Amino acid sequence: MKRMFGACLAGLLAFTAAAAMAADAYPSRPIRIVIGFPPGGAIDTIARVMAPRMAESMGQSVVVENRPGAAGMIGAQSVARAEPDGYTVFMGTMGNFSITPTLMPAAGVDMAKDFDPVTLVASSGFVMYVNPQLPVKTVGELIDYAKARPGTVHFSSSGNGGLPHMAGELFNSAAGLKMVHVPYKGSSPSVNDLVAGQVQLTFEAAAIGIPFVQAGRLRAIATTGEKRLAALPDVPTVTETLPGFTVTNWFGMAVPAGTPPAVIDRLQKEVHKALHLPEVSASLQAQGVEPVGNTPQAFGAYVKEETARWAKVIKDANIVVQ
Repeated sequence: MKRMFGACLAGLLAFTAAAAMAADAYPSRPIRIVIGFPPGGAIDTIARVMAPRMAESMGQSVVVENRPGAAGMIGAQSVARAEPDGYTVFMGTMGNFSITPTLMPAAGVDMAKDFDPVTLVASSGFVMYVNPQLPVKTVGELIDYAKARPGTVHFSSSGNGGLPHMAGELFNSAAGLKMVHVPYKGSSPSVNDLVAGQVQLTFEAAAIGIPFVQAGRLRAIATTGEKRLAALPDVPTVTETLPGFTVTNWFGMAVPAGTPPAVIDRLQKEVHKALHLPEVSASLQAQGVEPVGNTPQAFGAYVKEETARWAKVIKDANIVVQ
């Protein structure tokens, strides 16, 4: 028995030492950051600003890979099945982490069990954008217009279950409207069809819509946070007209469950370092994005809080994915 115990202990120590050596050597090959949306959206923009700075610091390529579909969950599924070694990373939206578990329980991935948290990457103010052909310039005018035309005003989103979808449904509920949801496979095609006049409005991240506002191709009539955005200081909040209505998006990073803690800590430190480089921070803030980069423990706790919050909202508003 003593010999058996000694052999098991030796094996455990050898395994622990090997794991530590692997973590120390990390990264020894390129890292993939998988995003469940097409290029051009806010999350894609953040990842592509951050990745080259991480690569420079880590001495390995950091590649952003877009795997769109199912409101980001196709990408999440692919990462959940990857080896837990830190070389395949998922970067998702608040919708992926905290709305999907309640709204789409059969999505094929359990965000709480299949992933280990790395960090809250950033938060982003949302904006209510309308096509300039829609004859409204304020939230009050939009509510009056939509109430007079139930079922004829269409709002787009990046996909069923994502935050743009939730924001629209919450606005319907809060304002007593019957706007029709039109889902797309990502923010970019959603906004492109809004610009083209195929839909009348959307709720989206500031970063993706501001260039169209500046070009006169979209109108920003309100922001959805508790306070106005620095990037759009003249645009009022929705809550100034509809008290209590607030929606803020955020973006997080996670790895397959079982990834070594030392690897997770290294990833978190590199993300934080990249986000808070002066040029990166300034670039993101100009687009309405606030860099964060908190600890894995803090991010894990935040995801639990947000999941509970949105589960209550979904239940109270009787929101379902069609």
